[in-house]
Formats: sequence, structure tokens, C-alpha cells
Amino acid sequence: MPMRDIDRQEGSPLTMTEALTVAVVPVIEESLEVGKRTVDQGGYRIVKTVSVREEWVDEPLLSQTSHVERRPIGRLLPTLDAPVSRQEGDTLIISIVEEVLVTETRLMLKEEIHIKQVDSVVRNPMKFSLRSEDVVITQLAPGVLPDSSIS
Repeated sequence: MPMRDIDRQEGSPLTMTEALTVAVVPVIEESLEVGKRTVDQGGYRIVKTVSVREEWVDEPLLSQTSHVERRPIGRLLPTLDAPVSRQEGDTLIISIVEEVLVTETRLMLKEEIHIKQVDSVVRNPMKFSLRSEDVVITQLAPGVLPDSSIS
């Protein structure tokens, strides 16, 4: 502690007022400095993979086919009116006529075409490729860089 010069004798005691005026106390000053810095908190590695699996599908399918049968008739019709097409059960019958010369003109039923619808169930198994994606997320420790070779 620095002292001021006072007129006094060496070794003589100080008075109270002299002691108060002689002592100099330095003051300490604190200061605050604010700044920013980057802190490595780690990161994440995301790996996405695509897998392909093959799956069979075997569903019943409705198939419809037609059987056409030509039946010769060769019979004269009593009038000039052509027969209309008709349905008998699951068979459609279409009459085919032609004009023939007889002493008088008459229609002769030449033939009939019978068309029958046949329904059947068929199975046709088919293989399909199905894709799915999976994602793996890994948390990285601070300072660890993600591996760039993994895509």
C-alpha cells in the first residue's frame, strides 16, 4: 500500500486522522467480454436403402369365350317375314335367309348360327417386383465427420 509523505518522526505513532489520510486503497475493476464460438454438437448420418422383393399374385380371373356353331336348316318359310334373332338360355340364335326362285318368291331358312357364351374361371399366376425403402438414422458424436462414401 503506498503511503503519503507526512511530517513526522521516524518511529512516532500515527494519529487516527493521519492513518486515515495516509492509506490509499487501489480499486479493482472487472470487465466482461462477450463473444460467440461454434460448438460441435455432433450430427446425423442418414442411410436410405431400397430393397426389392418379388411376390406372386394368383387371383382368379373371369374369362368369357364364345362357341359359334353353324346349323344348316334348308326349310321354306311360309311368309316373306325374316325371323328375328332370339335368345334361348345362354345361346343367341341368328337366322340366315336367302331368296329362292319358286313359282312364287318365298323365303327359305338356309341356316341358323348358334352363339353360346361360356364363362369360366382361369388362374394366371404372375410375379411382380415390389420395392420398399428403409432409412437408418445414426447420431454422430461431436468431432466425427459423416462418411461421404455412403450414399
